Amino acid sequence: MNVTESPSHYDHLEKMTVRDLLININKEDSTVPKAVMRSMPQIEALIPEIVKQLKVGGRLFYIGAGTSGRLGILDASEIPPTFGMPHGVIIGIIAGGDGAIRRAVEFAEDDIHQAWKDMEEFQINHKDVVIGIAASGRTPYVIGGVKEARNRGLITGCIVCNRDSELAKSVTFPVEVVVGPEFVTGSTRMKAGTAQKLILNMISTTVMIQMGRVKGNKMVDMQLSNNKLVDRGVRMLMEELSIGREEAQQLLDKHGSVRKVIDFIRRDA
Repeated sequence: MNVTESPSHYDHLEKMTVRDLLININKEDSTVPKAVMRSMPQIEALIPEIVKQLKVGGRLFYIGAGTSGRLGILDASEIPPTFGMPHGVIIGIIAGGDGAIRRAVEFAEDDIHQAWKDMEEFQINHKDVVIGIAASGRTPYVIGGVKEARNRGLITGCIVCNRDSELAKSVTFPVEVVVGPEFVTGSTRMKAGTAQKLILNMISTTVMIQMGRVKGNKMVDMQLSNNKLVDRGVRMLMEELSIGREEAQQLLDKHGSVRKVIDFIRRDA
């Protein structure tokens, strides 16, 4: 059964007050973390495989269409500034190309061969991991991409919001997070999208921690790309090294990252 297309538990939405709409949307959204928790064993099985491949020089590809594709691109784009990981280690690809990030490209998701072609532009190889993202689990673009990747010996996973989907059957490590009918029937940008975002956050953050990109609870490799992040870096050093703001600022200016400062101090201690 395609739960993501099931009728909403609510009807006559146009007759609801603004307050009722907001309360009921929030009520539905509150069920999402519980659905994610139920899929935890599947997420837990996938992450070590990603870490293992990244440690031998592999990369992580997210492929999706529409909202799912945009969420993958969002997660991938946030990794370099947050964790200092080089660009191109985690890659988000959307059906229809980068133009589809802002504007839907009609029928782009229906080409079963295009995802692999898109990944080939990045010289995808056996060290890489491919995660297909599709709420329905029926998107040809995503299914075709993960099937070809698996056929070529790559580790494959997916994030899908229906059980027993073709997508889940096409990968080695499926993550099935069943959030139930949407508040607006079939609008998977809502609960399904929220669940996918939560799981992508969990995957990428846990992978980065496992890769040594966090010390204690701090993003010691973050890129100091604006004043807010520079200030955060200064405060990290003040707390970690028990030093004043001026000294922390000078050290950060000299070494360029929180990790490099800490390594320098520890090495000379």
